[in-house]
Amino acid sequence: MIEAIPAIPANNDDRTDRADIADRTAAGTAGATATTTAEAVLAAVDPDGVEKAVREAAAAEILPRFRQLAAHEVVEKNGPHDLVTIADRRAEEYLTAALKALLPGSAVVGEEAVHADPAILEALHGDAPVWIVDPVDGTRQFVHGDPGFATLVALAYRGELLASWTYAPALDEMAVAVRGAGARLNGRRLQSGAPHEGKTLEVAMSHHDFTTVAEKKALSGLACEGIAPRPCGSAGLEYLAIARGTLEAIAFTWENPWDHAAGLLLVHEAGGSSATLSGAPFRISGGNTLPFTAARDAATARRILDLLAAAG
Repeated sequence: MIEAIPAIPANNDDRTDRADIADRTAAGTAGATATTTAEAVLAAVDPDGVEKAVREAAAAEILPRFRQLAAHEVVEKNGPHDLVTIADRRAEEYLTAALKALLPGSAVVGEEAVHADPAILEALHGDAPVWIVDPVDGTRQFVHGDPGFATLVALAYRGELLASWTYAPALDEMAVAVRGAGARLNGRRLQSGAPHEGKTLEVAMSHHDFTTVAEKKALSGLACEGIAPRPCGSAGLEYLAIARGTLEAIAFTWENPWDHAAGLLLVHEAGGSSATLSGAPFRISGGNTLPFTAARDAATARRILDLLAAAG
């Protein structure tokens, strides 16, 4: 059996005031270890300022174009199912400038910038704090006028996820996760919980339009009694569904960091679990053994990984 990594315990202390979070992280900055340095990075960031920047980017560049896109404002990147719009590009430019200003010396790894220059991904291996940005996660939904899209931002340092913001502009839902301080949706604490015993598990998996023959074979392991697989929509909103306990798990076959960084931290801070097919944690810098899963609890994650392994 492949073991999923244990769920990171939810913080049951309800001291959620952001000033308290800043105080607690700042208190741990003495010393020279990587952990305390990560704490110092987190303490230097104003979560409210990041949330404001995300909301402003959406208000300025995304929502005015929702259901208003002209044909020339939508183009294919790598095929008919991989789209990019003027909203993606403009929102990423907005966020890149705003996030760098909020944390001087930081780098930004954005989906559209990496498409233009793959070398930008190297920032994930560097020593500077990195913002990981997907300006419109679920571009296909956005293009078709479906409100199921999101703006995703995560902050990482030396491969460690520190904070994330998942914003569904058309639904006005903002989920924020801070390492060790829990996860919240519109200010209310998120707890993924465990599925009820005997419940059929709903699992969102990589869409068949984006999977190879080998990946389809691995995912076919989920076509069994007790599992209800379906193609995923916006990855960020699927992670949010796990964190709020309305989806049991995901099974994904790709590792673009902008699709997963924000959601993985959100799930863990809500009490969930995740692991790659090898049983190791997902690395945002790449090189993962795929597929991987994130789930409401560790037992569900183990079950999904066992099914994937048996089929692959």
